[in-house]
Order: sequence, then C-alpha cells, then structure tokens
Amino acid sequence: MNIENLPKERLVELLHLYAKNLLALDGTWFQSVERKRGMDEAVEHDARAWRRYTESEARRIKAFLGLPDNSGIAGLAEALSLRMNAVQHTVEIVPEGNTLVYRVLDCRVQAARSRKGMPYHPCKPVGLVEHTYFARVIDSRFTCEASSCYPDLMDATCSCAWKFTLCDEEPANP
Repeated sequence: MNIENLPKERLVELLHLYAKNLLALDGTWFQSVERKRGMDEAVEHDARAWRRYTESEARRIKAFLGLPDNSGIAGLAEALSLRMNAVQHTVEIVPEGNTLVYRVLDCRVQAARSRKGMPYHPCKPVGLVEHTYFARVIDSRFTCEASSCYPDLMDATCSCAWKFTLCDEEPANP
C-alpha cells in the first residue's frame, strides 16, 4: 500500500491516527520522566520540548499555507486550525478585533490521565510556552495569556482557553 494511492477519507483517518500517535508519544516520555524525576522536572522538560516543536510546527504550517510574515489574526486563526493539537482535540477558534481566543473543548491528555487515576497535568506553564512561541512564528507581534488552564481553570465549558493579542509592536520575549 502506498500513501499516495489512499482515498481522501482514508488519508483523513490516517491523519487522526498520526495525531493520536504523536500525543501518545508525548505522554509516554512525559510520564516516564514524571515517575522517575517528579512532576516539576517533567514539566520543565515538556516546556523545552514543546517550545522547539511548536516553533518548528508553526514554520511548516506557515510555509504550507503561504502566510506572509506578520499575517495577523487571520493568519494565526488559519495556522491554529491546522495544528496537530487541533486534530487531536476538539477546539474552537474565535477571532474578535485584535484578539483571538483558542479554546480546547475536549482535551485527550486530561481525559486519559483521569481514566488512569492520575492527577491532571499542570499544563498551564507548558501551554503558555507552546502557544506563545507558535503564535510568534506566525506573527512576532502576538502576546499570549492563559484565560483558563489547569491548575487555574476559570472556564468550566472547556479544558483550556488561550487569548492571543496582536500588539502594535513586538513584545518582549516571555
């Protein structure tokens, strides 16, 4: 079987399978470090890995879409919709003026940890790095803040929510 010969429906199914596999790999190494070195060290390594991964992911998506530098809210909305996380989770992207809210409605990571009787992943510090650096590759003028993310859940209607603000000038590095 050759991937080029698969029909569209099978390619979409395969994309979802690859997204789940990537999430499983991320969780497997994270839990290995968590068990051996504790949650704090696992989160530290997770933040470093996700920064590098999401910058690379953003560059590839930006090139795939043919987005210009500083493509603003519209560019970020389009790029976020093609992230591997948007395939893995149920997400909502809401642009409004110079801001964009990215909400993960159903998080597979937290659901899996809950099923296994594990404590929730304190993803806020990692998510802040992940989302900030992804957005900055798309447009260097973005800032990002967690509107709601474990352990600081403020919105019970989603697993996490991130607010991107397009500034007039490039913000300082986080």
